[in-house]
Amino acid sequence: MNDKNTFMIVVLSFTVVFLTIAVPASAKFNMSYLYFGNPNQYITHISRTNDSLNVISPNYFDITDQGKLNVNWTLQSAFITEMHRRGIKVVPFLSNHWNKTAGINALNNKEQLVNDIVAAINAYHLDGVNVDIEGVGHEYRDAFTEFVKLLRSKIPSQKELSVSVAANPNHWKTGWHGFYDYKALSKYANYLMIMAYDETWEAPDSPIGAVASLGFAERSIQYAINLGVPKNKIVIGLPFYGRIWKLDGPTLENQVITGKGISMNKVEPLVDQFNGAYRFDEKSQTPYAEFTIPKGKSTFLGSTKLTEGRYVVWYENERSIKSKLRLPMKYGINGTGSWSLSQETHSIWDFYTLWLNGRYFKDVPVGFWAENNIHFVSQEGWMLGTTSTTFAPNSTLTRAQGAVILVRALGKDEMKPNAYKFTDLKGHWARNEIEIARELGYLHGKRPDVFGPNDPLTREQLAQILNNIFNYPLEPAAESPFTDVEMDRWSYRSIIAIYQQGYIQGYDNNLFKPEANSTRAQMAALMDRMKEDFFRIRNE
Repeated sequence: MNDKNTFMIVVLSFTVVFLTIAVPASAKFNMSYLYFGNPNQYITHISRTNDSLNVISPNYFDITDQGKLNVNWTLQSAFITEMHRRGIKVVPFLSNHWNKTAGINALNNKEQLVNDIVAAINAYHLDGVNVDIEGVGHEYRDAFTEFVKLLRSKIPSQKELSVSVAANPNHWKTGWHGFYDYKALSKYANYLMIMAYDETWEAPDSPIGAVASLGFAERSIQYAINLGVPKNKIVIGLPFYGRIWKLDGPTLENQVITGKGISMNKVEPLVDQFNGAYRFDEKSQTPYAEFTIPKGKSTFLGSTKLTEGRYVVWYENERSIKSKLRLPMKYGINGTGSWSLSQETHSIWDFYTLWLNGRYFKDVPVGFWAENNIHFVSQEGWMLGTTSTTFAPNSTLTRAQGAVILVRALGKDEMKPNAYKFTDLKGHWARNEIEIARELGYLHGKRPDVFGPNDPLTREQLAQILNNIFNYPLEPAAESPFTDVEMDRWSYRSIIAIYQQGYIQGYDNNLFKPEANSTRAQMAALMDRMKEDFFRIRNE
């Protein structure tokens, strides 16, 4: 995703040689589930991940109503062989598919079930098993732990035993959340895969909102750590899907749509089909979109027919996935899992491994002077990358980019201008934001009807725009510390007022270089230093 929206003021002059960043030997762990789609396409799905996966967990092991193992038809020996050739472990997940009876019978039949699992692992040259029993109540908590303990004792030590556990950000002790004794399970499992999604669900009583807000994911990690689960045994799950609601009653076919799942890669084609509007919720760090299907029109979401009416969909995109990819480094946990492969947009694999391992932009090397500033503004969504893995820190910022960054940082990017005054902005990608900034008094054109969007943004132009926004006081009898910023210069007041706030500095020899171009790295540093002022304006 190209950014096109970023700029900055120069503080110091640096020459940087950019390096291609390799993932360290101690790279964070990454696994994903395979459930949807045709097994003949599984290898294609894997190839799109750009070598991001350590483990793939396909839906090979089902639990029958009687609590017995069924190795289903999706298992293909050729796929397992190819994964091993690529250095990827194949660890199928054992699932009761939310069938409570099957789950209970599995625990009551644990001796036979464990023996059959071990036999299947050996027969098909699999690398272990992921236990994913869901929907069973807390009264079976100890029985489940005993099942996992027995399984560990029978599986060869070099084989993986992992356990999928319900996210428990609110410390629930009953229901299916109470089924999982995190601390006890971690004694026997290689890792716990915390299913940190379904914060909302498909049901009339589900709230409308994020499938996995950032806070939900963080509290889920904190819960495991606070219980004493070793950090190297915690894997946080990310959703590759969203949920859709119809806001004005059932469809014309009397179908109630309350949180129906939708693959991440299906959202934008659906929303664009009906010219919907995209939004981003800052609190949850999650995108959502609203659209209306007009009278007489319809479309299909899988086998479900969507008919006329108002809809909202909460989902995941590059920005929300990136926010969650920071968590393994932040908390020192093992890595990530995801539900499920084939539902994602293919572009996430361009950045997934880098972000998971704390290398957010490959052209911002470790130790780069503005590294932390760039990470801050990218996380806030004020400045994105020029691509999903590059920031172009030394690139010159244009006037259009500068306007968009500031409008976004101030939370004004969803506004619509009342009029369009600049004739050179017709068809320009930043037209709305520039006209909003003009109406708010942040900036002016080169002439009343000409903005010059692609011209470089100079240091003094940026200082003037910032002072238009914040209107900093100028200390009485203030003298310029810069020999090239005299009192009669048009930008004098803005430059000196911002300098007195401690936000900008000059170069050697008491120079400010007001006509020098701003760069993206310099803008990131400036906005990071000024963040409290931006937050204040946003909250007014």
